[in-house]
Amino acid sequence: MRENQSLVTEFILLGFSVSPKIKIVLFVVFLMCFLVTILANSVIIAVVRGDARLHSPMYFFVCNLSFLDVCFLITNMFTCLKGFLSGNNTITFTGCVTQMYIGFSLGSTECIILAVMAWDRYVAICNPLSYQLIINKRVCIRLIVATWVAGFLFATVTVSFTMTVPICGHNKIDHIVCEAAAVLSLACEDIRIAKAGIFVSGLIVLVSPLLLIIFSYFRIICTILRMQAAASRQKAFSTCGSHLTVVTLFYGTTIAIYMSPRSMISRQNEKILSLIYGLGTPMLNPLIYTLRNKEVKESMKKVLSRFTTCYISNV
Repeated sequence: MRENQSLVTEFILLGFSVSPKIKIVLFVVFLMCFLVTILANSVIIAVVRGDARLHSPMYFFVCNLSFLDVCFLITNMFTCLKGFLSGNNTITFTGCVTQMYIGFSLGSTECIILAVMAWDRYVAICNPLSYQLIINKRVCIRLIVATWVAGFLFATVTVSFTMTVPICGHNKIDHIVCEAAAVLSLACEDIRIAKAGIFVSGLIVLVSPLLLIIFSYFRIICTILRMQAAASRQKAFSTCGSHLTVVTLFYGTTIAIYMSPRSMISRQNEKILSLIYGLGTPMLNPLIYTLRNKEVKESMKKVLSRFTTCYISNV
């Protein structure tokens, strides 16, 4: 990294090639989405923490997912917004490494959290009598700590492989953020070993949680189909529907970006997918959980009613 920094001290993120007027429009649109996403995820966290009825493992994981999405959004979108507004798309070498490391850490952590949430639903539906014994508060805290630690360990491997390759002279990154594959394209040496290491790391952090999710939902579906009461089946499907929607959205864009052959996806399409991954997923997650979840909607109405009452009494 020191050798690289002596050759390249800053990078230029090329982003989207559009006119200045369109950049202003994009800035306004992205800023609105940015603020809505921060607000929506913050509301989810506040509602879950403020309502005792939501103090369960499932909502504990949802709360952590919302916090992760806020961090992920700030890490990836702040530089993009700054570039649209000021036209200055430069980022320091240290800033690029930091953005890459934190972004990959949070993305890896989200992969594992989604798998943990699927396992939580599997235990709740397939082993309801043992649920509170298997997934208690201590287990939830340990799972979340292990998830975050694993995410940052995977990021350490990926960034290490990326930044040990010398970058010589050329400093224009054809992307909206500092992303490993885009940075590696600037290398002046053979990058096959680095690419192989990053691919294996990405394969582990993507495929392993996905296999756990598939296994969990296979067992869940088998259990649901054996239920005789239609109301029980509907409740079980409703409980899993929000999580399955989030998993499909997240893994669909992630696999398209990181696991698809480069010859199958153009650089412009990759930028659009990265935008959906970096902005769309964090924005849609709280909407999916609130619009499809009766308990969360009731809690939000309760909090809003309490806030309105306090405001009127103060006025």
